[in-house]
Amino acid sequence: MLMGYPASELAWLALLIIAGGAVTGVLAGLFGIGGGGIIVPVLYEVFGLIHVPDDLRMQLCIGTSLAVIVPTTIRSYLAHKKKGAVIPEVMRLWSVFAVIAVVIGSWIASFAPGAVFKVAFVVFTIFISIKMLFIGDRWNVSNRLPGPALVALYGFIMGLVSSLVGVSGGAVSNAMLTLHGQPMQRAVATSAGIGVPITVVGAIGYAIAGWPHLAQLPPLSLGFISVIGFVLMAPVSSYTATYGVRLAHALPRRYLEIGFGLFLLAVSARFVLTLV
Repeated sequence: MLMGYPASELAWLALLIIAGGAVTGVLAGLFGIGGGGIIVPVLYEVFGLIHVPDDLRMQLCIGTSLAVIVPTTIRSYLAHKKKGAVIPEVMRLWSVFAVIAVVIGSWIASFAPGAVFKVAFVVFTIFISIKMLFIGDRWNVSNRLPGPALVALYGFIMGLVSSLVGVSGGAVSNAMLTLHGQPMQRAVATSAGIGVPITVVGAIGYAIAGWPHLAQLPPLSLGFISVIGFVLMAPVSSYTATYGVRLAHALPRRYLEIGFGLFLLAVSARFVLTLV
């Protein structure tokens, strides 16, 4: 027994987290995302079963998600970098402004109610699901990258979104790069790269932001980071990231995009119901 839960129930929860970690790694390599779109809803249900207060539940999910994604994004980025597809000038600008935005987002987590993060997550998942289901990579506004000012603005937006919904920013950066005519391989590789500073700084920020709330959080919480969730998910997701990279360079992704888009719509509906 732990916290009043029988060993069999805890074992099922552990299996669910591990399964989510495996899918997270594949998605990280395949789409250049850290998998927060899966980690956050999985952890939301897990933390609900152990009665984490609703006002802190989303923050704990997001902080843990960012921590879990750290090794996944590093592994995915290094695998893509070997193929020489990263856009260095974009990475330099994005890293600076994304980190500034992540610090702001982490500060917001220290005082904002859980509903703020649910709304942000719903908006994010609906945007990504619509893109995957109906738009894909067909739309673009230009055949070349924009100027430094707009690139920097994109970086800030990515950092703020990532810190409010618990993702690495890959889904947003993929959309931005493909809209400006960049090939999918370069977009995915660069997106994986920007996920490294976003998740590292975000995890540290959420650990600090959650420190005043430790009395209301589960045991083995490092601020808004669940050490149990990190230990179970991170190794699995990091290991499976390379399989996603192989798929990204070998298979058509349309069926996977449709499946992931429908999953995100279901997740959005779940969070909307909790807000009613």
